This record gives sequence, C-alpha cells and structure tokens, in this order.
Amino acid sequence: MSGRVEEKHKKHQEPKFKMNNIHNRKYLKERRKKLRKSLTPAEATLWKCLQTKQLKGRKFSRQHSIENYIVDFYCASERLIVELDGAIHLDFGQQNYDYERTKNLETLGFTIVRFENKLVFENIEGVLEEISSYFKE
Repeated sequence: MSGRVEEKHKKHQEPKFKMNNIHNRKYLKERRKKLRKSLTPAEATLWKCLQTKQLKGRKFSRQHSIENYIVDFYCASERLIVELDGAIHLDFGQQNYDYERTKNLETLGFTIVRFENKLVFENIEGVLEEISSYFKE
C-alpha cells in the first residue's frame, strides 16, 4: 500500500531537454556562431538597442535557430521574432522563401515582425516602438 501512496505523490518531472526541441539545434550551432560574428550594419545597430534587456526589460537573442531556420532576433518571453531585410529580400525567389518561412514559424505560434534595413538607420526609435507594441503587457 505504501508503494501506491508514494507513486501518487511523486512529482512529475519533465526532462530538461526534450527530444523534439525546436530551438538552437546543434547542427546549426556553427552557422549561428558565424552569423553572430558577421552581423550586417543594420543588425549591429538594432542589436545595440536590444541587448542586455534594454527594450522594456525583454531579453533578446541574436541569430537564434527555430527548427531549421535561423532568425535575426528572438524574444522567448514574447515568442517574438524580429527580422531585418536587405536588398536580397526584394528578389522574387527570396520573397517566396520568406513567405513560406514566416507561415511555418507562425504555425508554430511565433509572431514575426519584419523591417527593411534602411528603416533601422532612418528611424530606430520607430522600429523599437513597433517591436515593443508586440509585447503582451
């Protein structure tokens, strides 16, 4: 009888790392590291404003992978992805890829907000304001 009581009161513990973890998969680690070392000027400018919880206390990471995608910036507490688009994103093929990628990430429950690189330089305060408008509180 005491065996049953002990079983009932055992705390269910989730494994620390799930097998189906979609974040920062190991096979993308070197690619993420390379991208972090070679930020575009727009990414570097925005990162200066997002790092160390500068935007309303939210923690962002840069070059974070979700499934097979590497996103520019990610805020886990808000499930928010911020993408910066340069001239390459004007290409029709790239636009199709971006569309499919966005749909796949939205299906997983993430919110994606995109900005053109030039907007970061022309109106960083507006960019930060729009990002923070996606925060839950």
